Formats: sequence, C-alpha cells, structure tokens
Amino acid sequence: MQSKDHAVWGRSFPVKYLLVREDEEDEEGGDQLWARCAAVEGLFVDPVPPPREVLTLRGCAPAGWLRDAVNRPETAAGLLGDMLVEVSDDTQPVGWWELVDAVVLAQRPCRTDPSLVDVVMGAGVKNLAGGIRTPPPSPRFELFTRTNATAGHCRAVDGLFAARQEPPTIPMELIGCEPTEPLLSVLRRPRRWERAGAQLWTLDRTGRRMACHDVGLGIDGARPSVLGGALIDITLTDGGDNRPSSATRTVWEVWYQGAPTSPNQWAPYTSQGRAEWLTLTRQATRARRPDRTGGVHHLDGRYVTDVPGLHCALGEALAGPGGYFGWGWDAFRDCLCGGFGVAPPFTLIWHDAGIARQALADVVYDPGERLSYFEEVVRALERSGVTVVLA
Repeated sequence: MQSKDHAVWGRSFPVKYLLVREDEEDEEGGDQLWARCAAVEGLFVDPVPPPREVLTLRGCAPAGWLRDAVNRPETAAGLLGDMLVEVSDDTQPVGWWELVDAVVLAQRPCRTDPSLVDVVMGAGVKNLAGGIRTPPPSPRFELFTRTNATAGHCRAVDGLFAARQEPPTIPMELIGCEPTEPLLSVLRRPRRWERAGAQLWTLDRTGRRMACHDVGLGIDGARPSVLGGALIDITLTDGGDNRPSSATRTVWEVWYQGAPTSPNQWAPYTSQGRAEWLTLTRQATRARRPDRTGGVHHLDGRYVTDVPGLHCALGEALAGPGGYFGWGWDAFRDCLCGGFGVAPPFTLIWHDAGIARQALADVVYDPGERLSYFEEVVRALERSGVTVVLA
C-alpha cells in the first residue's frame, strides 16, 4: 500500500496519519487502510522510569566502563547510564534485562574467588525479553553497555528475578479519523479486538511515509470528532511502547516538511535528538537498494561529537542529506555488507577527523581491542575495502 494514495481527502486540513493493518485476505501479506487521521495526541511520550532497586553482581569480572566504575567509585565513573544483562543457559541466551541509569554503590572481594568482585548497584530494572522468572540450572550472566560493548560477566545477580509489576500502558488519541469499513466493524464490536494490533503511519507534508509505530487496537471509546463533519475521535488503550520522546518533537517537525535536502540539519541537536534523527533515516530507508561502488565520498566531521553524530555524518557522506548507513555498531556493520545504496570499495575522506577522535576517545565498543569507537569504525571501514583518508 502506497501512503501517497491515501494522503488526500478534500478537507481544509491535511491527512497526517494512517491507521493500517495487515490484510488477512491478501496471500502476499499486503497492508489495508483502516483510517485516515488529522492528528494524534499521545504520540510523543516520556515513559515513567522504573522504580529504583538495589542489585548485587556476584562473582563479577568487570570490563570497560564497569571496570572503571568499580576501580574508581569515588569519581563520576560510578555513573554507568543504561546497561544490559543477558542470561544464558548451556546453549543460548534465554532472557534480557535493562538496568536503567545504573550506578555503582559499592564493591567488595568475592568470598569464593578473590580475583572477582561483588558489585552493589542501584538501577531501575526492565525485563526486555524472555519472560523467565527463575535462572536456568547453569546460568551465565553477560553484561553490556547500551551500545552493546561488553561490560564483563558475573556468576549471579541478586534481585534480578524479583517479581515486578508491568508498567501501565499509555493511551493514544486519534483525532479527526475517517474510518474505513474494517475499522467501523471493530467499532461495532470493540471487545473482539482487544488483543489485536495495527500500525500508525506518520506522513510528511508530501504524503510520504515518515515513520511507523505499532499500536494496540483496544478501543476505549469513539465519539464525534472535535474537528466536526463525519469524522470521529478514537481512544486507543495502548499506543505502543516505541513512541518518541517529547524532547525529539522538533526533529519530527523538520522531517514533516519533507526528506532533508541540505547537510548537517541534525547537527544542532543533542545526542537524544540525533538518535531520533537516525531513527527517521532508518525508517525512510525501508527497502534494500542496489549498491554502487567506487568513487570518493566526503564526510563533514565538524559536528561529530558523539556516536549518533558519527552515524548521521557517515550516512550523509554516503547517501546524501538524511541518508542512512547504520544507526549503531551492528547496523553499521550490516550496511558494510551491502544493500543500502553504496558498498565497498570506495574512498572516504573524513574531514576534521580529529574532532571525532577526541570526542569519542573514551567511548569503547570492545574493551578487549582497546580501541575507541572512532578507531573501531575506521578499522571496520578499512577491513571492508574502504580507503579512509583522515583529513
């Protein structure tokens, strides 16, 4: 389904959103329009952080940032930010947790192995996947930073498997909706669809699909729209858990005007805003494209002061303003394998490379390599056949 085919409806205000669901009668899994909408309240939300808890990493061999925090607890290194805990059995990972805004509170030698430490941490805890309530018989606990850099491993994590309440769902209001027959059928029998899901497509001013979010189809109410006419307003009980933060609204306002046409529009934003910029570039590049090789590409390094900025600048160097070439380490490595419009071999001239080298000197993806994130990216490019010129 092409978004532009449904972006016009003959009213004085534009269609900004489409409610879309997979067509169950289409053998090829096509999309089916359920509603055009003029506005959405509750698209941008700041989720309530999880309650703070105290955890103990037993028999821990810390690495990277965690090692620094353990060795220097009296400094700001004790502030770790978000971390991931991966729990594995004898064969594979079985569960993942996020430790939100983790802080090292104390550390002491492990009683059973003096070469290891017990680390006491404060953090909010989110169960990301797996749903396991007890550890497997022979568990392994691997620790990672939010950028997937290893932070070590431990034998156990006291408090990790505690029972926790699921966070409450946050509703969403669809304003000024023109429903199609499938949605009208749901509105006649809303309970039937309490567990079903759909997608909310956000359109830019040209009608191009700009972003896509999963939403629930549990409907808490439908009523004549505040915009009048035959339109209706609908309350969804669950607007989804991957909505952008309210702090990134200005980034969306830029993209609503259309795909970026000039470079460095991402540069004025904070790391959070730049990360959201990358999210929109990724969604704008939904399908893999034929690759071109060769040629010389210029990377403007003047504003590469963080990891999101590096990937914004790299995407623009290789694919033009608003271009995508990965949003983080793993995605960047995937792009080097081809399918995103450009593939090695080619030449990349990185102007003002010293800014990124200095800004990312303490950002480490793999502590075992003892390279900064900047150095890791350069090495990955070169190993893939890219000639990198640091200017």
